[in-house]
Amino acid sequence: MADTFDIKPFKENNKTRFLAEDFERLEREEIQITEMVKTDPALAELSKDELEQIAEQKKNLIEQMNSIVKADEAADEFPNEIILEVRAGAGGEEASLFAEELSTMYKNYCLAEGFQWTPVNESRSASGGYKEASFEVHGRDVYKLLRFETGVHRVQRVPATEKNGRVHTSTASVAILPIRKKAKIEIKETDLEIEFSRSGGAGGQNVNKVETAVRIIHKPTGIDVRSTAERSQVKNREKAMSILTAKLEQHLEEEEAKKFSSDRKEQIGTADRSEKIRTYNVLQDRVTDHRIKESWHNITGIMEGDIGDIIDTIAERAASGTLGKSDEE
Repeated sequence: MADTFDIKPFKENNKTRFLAEDFERLEREEIQITEMVKTDPALAELSKDELEQIAEQKKNLIEQMNSIVKADEAADEFPNEIILEVRAGAGGEEASLFAEELSTMYKNYCLAEGFQWTPVNESRSASGGYKEASFEVHGRDVYKLLRFETGVHRVQRVPATEKNGRVHTSTASVAILPIRKKAKIEIKETDLEIEFSRSGGAGGQNVNKVETAVRIIHKPTGIDVRSTAERSQVKNREKAMSILTAKLEQHLEEEEAKKFSSDRKEQIGTADRSEKIRTYNVLQDRVTDHRIKESWHNITGIMEGDIGDIIDTIAERAASGTLGKSDEE
């Protein structure tokens, strides 16, 4: 086992270092006993049990180290922290109201699941809805549960301000960005443009007095992020960098997926926020997911956060490989 097992990666991992050191100690003992038997073959029988015990201990240590590494890899693939971002699309003020309703829907669902929900940045329209908003969500399996919510959501209804009873169609986009402990990309400081401003909003003695709000622009891609919720400039900068990293990783994944999508009949799990994935038809009391061509009723309950059945169904279809690319135009 000692000849084929590479201990170096485990020594470099803080979580497995102490186990790796224990493994090396056992290896040294094993070598000492083996050398002793070479000089005095009469000790071979006496040392047999001890060598077997050392081999068993080494095997257990290897299993423990591999288990820790696999758990870390799983946590990195499906982290327990995300940024949930909503942005108003087509439809003017009605779209901004829909964006806020989607935010409330996800917030209520997340709180019911026991997740922690924290606003990061909110930009409101004239009607009070969201032009765009982002939220930090912490909780076990939060990314695994919500990762397929990325895309364009569409609402069809008669707005409260519509005098002639005409049905309006509005859209809002949702992005689910995983926050991973190990970044897959490296961001150069020279590629960043950082702006500071005063946080707006109601309440608080420091509002509009101190430049704590942070906006970071990634010049090569044009991607920009904001963080305004924290009280210090440093914390807002850290949060904004975390979000920027997640957005750039998503951008890279989308670009990679597009390279191969033309060779596939279905495009699965590309996390493309330009794909129209779901329609909320208020008049027909129906929510339809176009990727699986399945509908649910009780739209009032759904908009209040009762989306567990939708989330679970989407996850099941994804696991079975039948979550397709929407053909809805």
